[in-house]
Amino acid sequence: MQTESCDIGLIGLAVMGQNLVLNMNDHGYRVAVFNRTVSKVDDFLNDEAKGTQVVGAHSIPELIQALKKPRRVMLMVKAGDTVDHMIDSLLPHLEKGDIIIDGGNSHYPDTNRRTKTLADQGILFIGTGVSGGEEGARFGPSIMPGGNPAAWPHVKEIFQAIAAKVEDGTPCCDWVGENGAGHYVKMVHNGIEYGDMQLICEAYQLLKDGLGLTTDELHDVFAEWNKGELDSYLIEITSQIFAKKDDDGIPVVEKILDTAGQKGTGKWTGISALDLGTPVTLIGEAVFARCLSAMKEERVAASKILHASVSPVAKDRKEFTEDVRRALYCSKIISYAQGYMLLREAAKEQGWNLNFGGIALMWRGGCIIRSRFLGKIKEAYDKDPHLTNLLVTDFFSKVLNDYEASWRRGVIRAIQSGVPTPAFSTALSFYDGFRTARLPANLLQAQRDFFGAHTYERVDKPRGQFFHTNWTGRGGKVSSGTYNV
Repeated sequence: MQTESCDIGLIGLAVMGQNLVLNMNDHGYRVAVFNRTVSKVDDFLNDEAKGTQVVGAHSIPELIQALKKPRRVMLMVKAGDTVDHMIDSLLPHLEKGDIIIDGGNSHYPDTNRRTKTLADQGILFIGTGVSGGEEGARFGPSIMPGGNPAAWPHVKEIFQAIAAKVEDGTPCCDWVGENGAGHYVKMVHNGIEYGDMQLICEAYQLLKDGLGLTTDELHDVFAEWNKGELDSYLIEITSQIFAKKDDDGIPVVEKILDTAGQKGTGKWTGISALDLGTPVTLIGEAVFARCLSAMKEERVAASKILHASVSPVAKDRKEFTEDVRRALYCSKIISYAQGYMLLREAAKEQGWNLNFGGIALMWRGGCIIRSRFLGKIKEAYDKDPHLTNLLVTDFFSKVLNDYEASWRRGVIRAIQSGVPTPAFSTALSFYDGFRTARLPANLLQAQRDFFGAHTYERVDKPRGQFFHTNWTGRGGKVSSGTYNV
C-alpha cells in the first residue's frame, strides 16, 4: 500500500458505509477502508468496490498510514459505546490536527462530550447526521455536520461534493453549528420522519378501512398525491409499495406483520421536547404509535373483547379522499412547525446559531423527508430569519385556514369509522390550542394553588407578579416557591 495516498479513511462497511465510500470514489476522492470484521474489507474490494481507487486496510495502523495529513477518518458504526471504543482505538495513531468524523446516529450529548474531550487532546471532531438511506448514501445524501468548527474547512469539499444537490446545484450540506448541533438537527429530522411516516400510515388506514380502497387503488391515489402539494420521497415510495405483489399475486404490504421497530432517534426527540418544555406532540404520538403496534398479541386479544359502534364505509370517495389528503398536508405542517420550535429552543439552550432556512435546504434533497414542502420553509426563513413560528407565515396560515374544514371532517370520519389517527388528531388539537387566545390553564393554576399553594399570575396585573388565594379559609398565608421545570 502506498502511504499517505488517500484523502479520507472510513471505518464501518455496512450498507451506508459502503455506499458513502463508492460515492466519494465517484467524485474523485481516494478512500481507505477498514472494518472490525476484517474479511468484509476484502469482500468489499472484490465485489462492490472492484475496479475503483478504494484502498483496503486490515488494521487501524495500516488505515492511518494510508491517509494524507491532516488525517480524516469517518466512522460509520453503531451509535453508543462502539463509537467511543473506535475513537480510543484511533487515538494512539493520530496526531494533533487530525480529524475524526462520526457519521452515525449518535445522541447529541455524546457528540458534545466527544468534541470537547478530543479538542483537549488536539484532535478535531465532527458529529454529522447523514440521511437518505442506502440510495442517498450512494448517489447524494443530506449531510448535517457539527462539532469543532476548525475541522469544517478540512472536510467541506468532500462533504459538499458527495451531498445531494437542489435544483440550482446548491449542496444539501453546510455547517450546522458547534458541538452536537449536527447530530441534534439529524435527531429532529428523524423525529419529523417518524411523524411523516405515521401520518401516511393513518391516511392509508383511513382510505383502506374507511373507504374500502384496494392496494391498486391506493397506489393510484398516492401516485396522484405525489404530483401535487404532497410531492415527497415518502409519498413516492408509498405508492410504489402498494404496487408491489408477492409471487402469489397478493400485495406484499398485506403480508407484513403490523409491528413497527425503532432505533431511538424519535424517542430522543420526544425526551428533548419534554426537557425543553416544547409541545412536540405529533412526534411523541408517532413514537407511541410504534410502541402500541408492538403490543400485537394484546391487541389481537383485545379486538375480540372490545368493540365500537362505527359508521358504515364512506360512499363519497372523491370528497373523502380529498379530506384525507388535506388532513395529511395540514398535519404535516404542524409536525414541521413543532420540529422547528424544538430546534429554536435547543439553539437557545445550547448557544447554537442555527440557520433555520439552511436546515430546510439541507433537507430539501437526499434525505428521507425531502419534499417540495421544504422549499416553502426555506422561503419563510429567508424572508424572516427570526421567525417565531411557521404557522403564522402567509403561506402556511393560508393553507391551514383554507383546509381546516376538510381536516376536521377527516378526523371526524376517522372517529366515526373507529380508525385510530393519533397523529392527525394531536396535530388538530395542537392547532386548536395554538390558535386559542385563552386556554383553560387558568383553572389548572387555580387547582395547583388550591392543593399546593403554587401561586398564579393575574390578568389584571403585570406578568411576573404571583399571587396566592386562601381557597378554604383554613390555609395559611405561606405559598410555595414559584418555578417551572
